[in-house]
Amino acid sequence: MENKKQKLEIADIFRKFGDVYSDIHNLHPVQTKAFNDIINCRSAELGGHIKKCDHCGHTKHAYNSCRNRHCPKCQYIKQVQWVDKLKAKLPPTRHFHLVFTIPQSLHKLFYLNQAQAYKLLFKASAMALKTCAVNPKFLGAQTGAVAVLHTWGQTLNYHPHIHMIVPAGGLSEDDMEWIHSGRTFFLPVKVLSALFRGILCSLLEKAISNNALKLPDDCSNFNQLKVQLYKTPWNVYAKKPFGSVGKVVEYLGKYTHRVAISNHRIMSCSEGRITFRCKDHKTGMFTKQITLDANEFIRRFMQHILPCGFYKIRYFGIMALCAGQDKNSLCFDLIGKESFLPVLEGLPAFDVFKEVSGKDPYCCPVCKKGKM
Repeated sequence: MENKKQKLEIADIFRKFGDVYSDIHNLHPVQTKAFNDIINCRSAELGGHIKKCDHCGHTKHAYNSCRNRHCPKCQYIKQVQWVDKLKAKLPPTRHFHLVFTIPQSLHKLFYLNQAQAYKLLFKASAMALKTCAVNPKFLGAQTGAVAVLHTWGQTLNYHPHIHMIVPAGGLSEDDMEWIHSGRTFFLPVKVLSALFRGILCSLLEKAISNNALKLPDDCSNFNQLKVQLYKTPWNVYAKKPFGSVGKVVEYLGKYTHRVAISNHRIMSCSEGRITFRCKDHKTGMFTKQITLDANEFIRRFMQHILPCGFYKIRYFGIMALCAGQDKNSLCFDLIGKESFLPVLEGLPAFDVFKEVSGKDPYCCPVCKKGKM
């Protein structure tokens, strides 16, 4: 939770350089809203109230949050509640983490048609997974996943991809048996990659022929792009399986409610240039640094503002919400584990924070006795 005041925040960068940026770039209304919300979050602009200790009389201003899903300060409570709810839903078995990426040659097409293209990305990755899993050569079972869209890389570059958490197994065709996958092997990633490429290219081609997608100016027809796509390696990769539902959900929670860059990665702002930390993929640590011009930093951040109303977390197959409680309960029964209810669902934000952190947000910071 970005609770403590950072020395430098994204909001500070937006305040300082936002006017210059908006003079150069035309912002979409959803980008403008996110921009203003991030600037005004937890400030007097959004209003608030005064909290007073019932013991010593200490007072403190509490300003309202913007609750914008792209704000780096407004995701923590949503994240922990989602994690708590999903723990009760995921089949009680090991899980694999799959990542579906697209070639860079598709980036222009995707950014030009974000809502529709992202929808097709979800659809293609889900179809590839289910088609591969149901094949008796591989798993021979009905599967499903929780899928999360990310649009960025470590340097804030545009890099749309899907993260999936998939149970290590699935339901038999007649729903009478839980079929376990291998301990370290789920599905062949080369087969998944080929299926994913074929399905997505077919969906894109159909959408373009129906005028549901626009081609970039530098692409005269999709066939021209399609030839290039089939010459390019497509990457679907699987990470090591998780040992417990708790671990997999907490890991996924870091992805679901993350924004393009968090405040704690911002290192400095000097002479119109922003320096921030990046992850070194060899070590997994945030030891690398990158410096961008302020306008370029804001431009990169803005390209990850999702279309209004677009759902970046989706469930499909045996995990689909429309499948109802029966499929979920069936998975638990066949695996031989009892289901349980979420703990944090419906609780006020302060109570969620207290439950997770063990700290009382109502406790007076001065006398330590009264309630604010």
